[in-house]
Amino acid sequence: MRQAPSDSTVDRPTPVGAPASETAPPAPLRLDRGKRWLLAIVLAVGAAAGSLYYWYRQGYESTDNAFIEGGIIQISPRIPGQVLRVLVTDNQRVEAGQLLVELDPKDYRVAVEQARAALSAAEAQHNQAKAALELTRQVTAAALIQAQAAVEAARAQADTARAGLKQAEASVQAAEAALRQAEARRAAAEAEAQRASADLERFRALYAKDEVSRQQLDQVEAGARAAAANLEAASQAVEAARAQLSQAQAAYASAQAAVRQAERAVQQAEGKLREAQAGPAQVRAREADLAAAQAALERARAALQQAELQLAYTKIHAPEAGYIAKKSVEPGNTVVPGQALMALVTDRLWVVANFKEVQLRRMRPGQPVTIKIDAYPDYRFRGRVESIQAGSGARFSLLPPENATGNYVKVVQRVPVKIVFEDPLPKHLKIGPGMSVVPTVKVR
Repeated sequence: MRQAPSDSTVDRPTPVGAPASETAPPAPLRLDRGKRWLLAIVLAVGAAAGSLYYWYRQGYESTDNAFIEGGIIQISPRIPGQVLRVLVTDNQRVEAGQLLVELDPKDYRVAVEQARAALSAAEAQHNQAKAALELTRQVTAAALIQAQAAVEAARAQADTARAGLKQAEASVQAAEAALRQAEARRAAAEAEAQRASADLERFRALYAKDEVSRQQLDQVEAGARAAAANLEAASQAVEAARAQLSQAQAAYASAQAAVRQAERAVQQAEGKLREAQAGPAQVRAREADLAAAQAALERARAALQQAELQLAYTKIHAPEAGYIAKKSVEPGNTVVPGQALMALVTDRLWVVANFKEVQLRRMRPGQPVTIKIDAYPDYRFRGRVESIQAGSGARFSLLPPENATGNYVKVVQRVPVKIVFEDPLPKHLKIGPGMSVVPTVKVR
């Protein structure tokens, strides 16, 4: 059975007065084969270029939240004083060591002269203490040697005296023995003389009775005279032995006195030796005086160095090359240590780029960087990543966020990355801290 055509396919009559565009639909747009191929090629090239650009951008990270930083040195005096001269102006270029400000040096020159005078006095005291120490050492050494020699000599004399005493004692003993022998011989001679005298008396009586001959009497008389002579000789020998004993006793007494005198001399010499042995204590005392003088000398030298340093501080020099900024000092001002006189913007410049934390996944120190400075868009500068801060910038702010309190809204944090220039910056470009830059880091 044949299906009836739908409403969309039934030909309706065109109303009278209706425009043809409303009654007849436009013919479909048809492209010829060449244009279709050209469109396909353009779309393919565009897709390929988009893909290449996408993959190219995956190897780079960039941010416009980046600024130039630099070494800014606050110039301030180290001593108080009145400004004598100011030799620079704002924005002036200065070199390292160039004189910037000069303070009035009169008071500090006087302090240097006083320190020099104190140093001269300390040197004189040091030399005097050194000479005293050398003299004490020499005198002590000589006295010690002399005292030791005196002790040895006194001991030798004492030994000699003791030997003489022993000899005198032996002489006394020998004299006493000789005296005893002489007395024994005299006693024997006396007994013999008494016997001879008695015999003579008997023989004389017998001779008177003619009982003995004259010859016998003469012999007895001769024997009596010999006995008497022997007695006399024995008596003289006794006297001589007594005299010798007296001499020996006197010599013994003298030897005893000599020994006592020698022993006293030894004691005196030993006392002087002890005094001389106390010399090292005097040497130590002089050494202590020298050490004190040395310390005073070092203090005087340090005081002179301090005074000279303070005099040198009256001239304030540029520590590095750079440009003067924020000058706030004029001649005649009175300044104090630590007071800011001006700022020195050094030539040490670098870039601090605050990358999002999601951009740090492949970023490493040492990666190359292309830097564009907003003030000089026609220039490109080479740099490299030096370091990445260990923490976000918000964490080191004056009032870090307290995420543990209140409602929490997650915010992508930014982390400062330090980028240094690879090449020296051109001198004719006025590049300084705070200027905006756009760094592009090649991360792969």
